[in-house]
Amino acid sequence: MFGTTTIRRCVATLGLGIFAAGLAFADPVAGPGLSPDEALQKLMDGNKRYVENKLTNVAKIDSATRTSLAKSQKPYAIILSCSDSRVPPELVFDKGLGEIFVVRVAGNIPDPVVLGSIEYAAEHLGSPLVMVLGHERCGAVTATVDAKGKSTGSANIDAIVKAIEPNVKLAARDCDACKGEKRCAETKKSEFVECVIDANVKNVAASLTKRSKILRHLVEEKKVKIVAAKYDLDDGTVTLFK
Repeated sequence: MFGTTTIRRCVATLGLGIFAAGLAFADPVAGPGLSPDEALQKLMDGNKRYVENKLTNVAKIDSATRTSLAKSQKPYAIILSCSDSRVPPELVFDKGLGEIFVVRVAGNIPDPVVLGSIEYAAEHLGSPLVMVLGHERCGAVTATVDAKGKSTGSANIDAIVKAIEPNVKLAARDCDACKGEKRCAETKKSEFVECVIDANVKNVAASLTKRSKILRHLVEEKKVKIVAAKYDLDDGTVTLFK
């Protein structure tokens, strides 16, 4: 016979399995009531205010707003951005509490934990827009270019470099600044790094539906839109990739 401890463990395991299945197949909750394009416009309008130094998000973080969000949230956009301290999405897009669901990681690269976070916001919070946001002079990309396929000396940083590395070859092939330059990463390093950044952002955005059945389904149903964008460190402008 099974002991009490064994039975409890089986019940707990079964419960976790049912919970996971529910996350994967449950219908999305009622979202913020915006279409993907409307959500994108709200982001870009906010960035325009940011660039013009007309921020309004301070008014959206008061005690009344905190109270209204204490038991639920309906963010209308998910942003996968780099961890760089100069690129805080809430400020870049002039947003307050409860408006955007932000996932930040060096190089804006998606591992399973990042993908799960995006899936959760898209499926269970009803967020209709996913933006992958890169930025100029990204340190993670620069480190990847500098590594030249070798270890950085840290297994953890190597994991970041490995995820970004395929874009180095793509940039060497497709970067306009590198046409006719066999050693572009050295002779035109700053331009080359920007090309790698662009390739990384676009490829991450394109990979989300390939790596996530949930996101692919939501995109096919036109409930979610995925876009790629880049932040200009100098003037604060966010530009969308086509």
